[in-house]
Amino acid sequence: MPMDGLMLGYLARELKTALLGGRVDKITQPEQDEIVLLIRAQGKNCPLLVTASPNSARAQITQTKKNNPLEPPVFCMLLRKHLSGARVLDVRQYGGDRILEMDFETMEEMGDLTVKTLVCEFMGRHSNLILVGPGGKIIDSARHVTEEISRVREVLPGLPYERPPQQDKLPYDRAGERDVALRLSAQGALSQALSAAVTGLSPATAREFALRIAGDEGARAEYCDREQVARELVKLLKRENLPDRPTVYYDGEGAAVDVTPFDFHSRSSFRRETFATLSEALDAFYQTRDRVERIRQKSSSLSHVLKNNIERCEKKLARQMEALSDSERMEEYRVKGELLTASIAQIERGARAVELPNYYDPDLTPLRIELDVRLSPGANAQRYFKLYQKARSARKLAAEQKQKTEEELYYLEGQMDNLSKCQEESELAEIRAELEKQGYVNQSHNRRQMKALPPSQPLKFVSSDGDVILVGKNNLQNDKLTATAQAEEWWLHVKNMPGSHVIVASTHPTERTLHEAACLAAYYSKGRTGSGVPVDYTQKKRVKKPAGAKPGFVIYTQQRTLYVTPCDRIPEKQEQ
Repeated sequence: MPMDGLMLGYLARELKTALLGGRVDKITQPEQDEIVLLIRAQGKNCPLLVTASPNSARAQITQTKKNNPLEPPVFCMLLRKHLSGARVLDVRQYGGDRILEMDFETMEEMGDLTVKTLVCEFMGRHSNLILVGPGGKIIDSARHVTEEISRVREVLPGLPYERPPQQDKLPYDRAGERDVALRLSAQGALSQALSAAVTGLSPATAREFALRIAGDEGARAEYCDREQVARELVKLLKRENLPDRPTVYYDGEGAAVDVTPFDFHSRSSFRRETFATLSEALDAFYQTRDRVERIRQKSSSLSHVLKNNIERCEKKLARQMEALSDSERMEEYRVKGELLTASIAQIERGARAVELPNYYDPDLTPLRIELDVRLSPGANAQRYFKLYQKARSARKLAAEQKQKTEEELYYLEGQMDNLSKCQEESELAEIRAELEKQGYVNQSHNRRQMKALPPSQPLKFVSSDGDVILVGKNNLQNDKLTATAQAEEWWLHVKNMPGSHVIVASTHPTERTLHEAACLAAYYSKGRTGSGVPVDYTQKKRVKKPAGAKPGFVIYTQQRTLYVTPCDRIPEKQEQ
């Protein structure tokens, strides 16, 4: 479920219990819309993550480690100035809405104690983190909102802080039975009626309450008694009737699909895991999702560069193919020039065309030759010889350029495939560094450059027969894998298309192991959606990297080929 008012209420109570009286020891800002406050409370360190990311806005205590920029952003420096050493006075939710307010007691330069509030607005793409001073004025915010962006409310340093406009709904934590009954719609889906009457209920939560009240997520309001619905809803909204049971739900493939502060009956078909705190559940839910979302955001610029260059190469290749097609007339030009030279005495000056016996045709079929009336017969012959020489040179040049373009296109498509395999920031950084070196991307001078990341690692699998199989995810990994493999170990690569280098760390693998390795080579390639994908395999000693070749490019000999379906018999992945 998204961060609705009800979930934020659970989080606010949890954070208040854990952080009240704690002191801010350290502040970092891993992302532009995300801060981490390390708070020392109750004898332990509590890293408080607060993010205004549109797809995952939330506040929680986290154990997930994140890489920080070499130089802290401006908002981070401002928070350090105002909140370093501050004591947590209060953590509260405002009006049952998606607004979390955290009061900090801090000492000013003159030694006076003052209270500053960090306001966290978790409202989708309008999410923001705002530091408000004791006079109610905005000190600064993660996102500045000008009049051009919003005519309803500006969020700029120095302006008075105004809360977002409130909806005409009852706060879920103060709703009474009579008021709820009066506001409930008598028509339409019951879940929509509940969400429209009470603040803090997302559609998912409203459907869960409809199931608990009427026994059906899709129950209709016109078939329900409003007073009874109001009575049951008010009961559900009391915390004692919805005991804390933070739960994460997983689909059949093991991917986290939802997280709730209490057990949802409407999620009974999913595999579930419960946690001691909602923060722990959020860590488990967002652990992969956050990383994938950030990688997607950060890889978008590289993807754009690669797509533009791929399109450029495709257009260039089309022009070169056209030039090669045009050059096929060069033999025609040569024959015409030689026929004109052999019959020069028979050609009248000023003729527009002439038909001459074609000595290169066994049947001596006459060949019509167009002439330039401004030139003599000899000059016309020379004109055809020049066209022949030009076509021959163009053919040679176009053939050379076509080969270079095809190699460049293969490289760029390989990088696009590598980009789709990125799961860690280090892998993305390696691809960017390579593209910078190859001249496709300008060298980054971003002040938010991240601290040195550890080298990325290839994927590791174990075959059904116990052999280790290593799979590279980018050109750097591919080169390292191939260079460090033993001479008698086996090397695999999908045939004639971009893909990963695969090493079977065995000198005598079984046919089953080779087949599983081939399935991995096909899966981690451009042919992953196909069937009967050809995969070449040979011993590593027969794989060579030519001098000056682009990263990831090798040549190999004495290979054999397996035809596999990528999803067939893929072994289990192992942790590195």
